[in-house]
Amino acid sequence: MTQRLTPTTALMLTLPPLLWAGNAVVGRLVSGLIPPMTLNFLRWALAFVILLPLAYKVLRPGSAIGPHWKRLALLGLFGVGCYNALQYLALQTSSPLNVTLVASSIPVWMLAVGTLCFGQRVSRQQLAGALLSMTGVLVVLSRGQWALLTQVRLVPGDIYVLLATLAWAFYSWLLSQPKEPPELRKDWAAFLMAQIVFGLGWSGFFAASEWALTDAHISWGWPLVTALLYVAVGPAVIAYRCWGVGVQRVGPAIAGFFSNLTPLFAALLSAAFLGELPHLYHALAFVLIVGGIVVSSRR
Repeated sequence: MTQRLTPTTALMLTLPPLLWAGNAVVGRLVSGLIPPMTLNFLRWALAFVILLPLAYKVLRPGSAIGPHWKRLALLGLFGVGCYNALQYLALQTSSPLNVTLVASSIPVWMLAVGTLCFGQRVSRQQLAGALLSMTGVLVVLSRGQWALLTQVRLVPGDIYVLLATLAWAFYSWLLSQPKEPPELRKDWAAFLMAQIVFGLGWSGFFAASEWALTDAHISWGWPLVTALLYVAVGPAVIAYRCWGVGVQRVGPAIAGFFSNLTPLFAALLSAAFLGELPHLYHALAFVLIVGGIVVSSRR
């Protein structure tokens, strides 16, 4: 049963978009150093090592993984194997504007997947919240100049982002349908480790296919090592922990609106790296996005 959105839960759902914005920036920076599928695999392999001291019991014979392997395999496919791999792949061919624009449709896909596949009813408040929130995203993407949006042209990378948003919508809705035993659900490290175990199988298969079918190579160095540590600790372990708890508290439909904070944070981080100060449209976008969250979560 979902709960009312509290300040603590709102903060917990705000942290993942911030970390994921940094993940997008880092993924773009290292796109020439490592193939996208391999980056995703190494990211989760490091996350596995980080969680091992906290969740090694879940790997023992007779643990809760066995009876629920089909469901955990789906969570591992959508959340670990596909979502970030498709985003990293998109950054190889698509512009940041296009990638962020397509990714901003996550709340809409959350509502669509919930309605079509999970019997979720969409309220007028949620639709109004989606409109407000996506308007805020468009303000950021257009930098306050709506004419820039007419210059957007879809490329293969945009399709990859669309597939990533669908994968994330299914992942979030599966999270909101708890079927695992309470001892596994309550232990966040064990629950995430259970997903990573299966996700490493999927991501390993995708990475192996990448090396077999393309001219893949890795340019090792401190920039790449630092990037791998960041994407493993922040966007993987910490963000997934916060997102999982937030989704279980308020449901994926409301949580999905917080994902629209990602392009706002990405714009601010990009501005910081480029030495540009935030503009008035950033503040306007923030008000619209947060307004969409508030409207959609009201009862």
